[in-house]
Amino acid sequence: MSELMLKVTGLTSGYGEAAVLNSVDLEIESGQIFSLLGKNGMGKSTLLKSIMGFLPKMRGRVEFAGRDVSAMPPYRLARAGIGYVPQEQALFQDLTVEENIRLCVRHRPIEEAFTEIGQAFPILLERLRQRAGTLSGGEQKMLLLARSLANGARLLLIDEISEGLQPSMIDRVSSVLTALCGRTGTTVLLVEQNIAFATQVAIRYAVLERGEIVARGETKDPTTVERIGGYFSV
Repeated sequence: MSELMLKVTGLTSGYGEAAVLNSVDLEIESGQIFSLLGKNGMGKSTLLKSIMGFLPKMRGRVEFAGRDVSAMPPYRLARAGIGYVPQEQALFQDLTVEENIRLCVRHRPIEEAFTEIGQAFPILLERLRQRAGTLSGGEQKMLLLARSLANGARLLLIDEISEGLQPSMIDRVSSVLTALCGRTGTTVLLVEQNIAFATQVAIRYAVLERGEIVARGETKDPTTVERIGGYFSV
């Protein structure tokens, strides 16, 4: 078995005294893309925010590359190598594309970061002087992902990256993530509602329902899409 990049054990978390997650267990191997699926309001984004330290943990433990990071604040987790791509487009809207990227580059040559971004999203290199707030919705999501790539994150937490994107752009994101993990060994936890995209890009998956993992397995299983679809039906 490969090294575990992320291990979540018995995680219970939420907002104030209201628990949204209930004893969630999750393991993701190094270099793997793992999809977490579920309908709206099931706790998917809450899980990412809890892992990243934006929400307090009521119970449970989070380990990153074998290290207990349960009590670390978000800025220390980012410096440790965890990148967070939120569902909301959390960019510096008045800064240029280049400035948004430069702010995220740490511990590597800036030229190396821009070369990697150019290979993944060449259109961003054409928009370096453009303000982030004037980009299209798809381009802004590309920039969110590019900032984490620039930071050299070893683990990416990605929340609903496909939402609002055209099919061609979803295919591009799928190719980028697959190539990135294959080339650099980056690990990805991908929160999604798009079953086709999530099962295409990931090796393993889990379904979250009302704050609990109710199914998990490998995407190569031919019954996967049908099984997952059952949790999305009314």
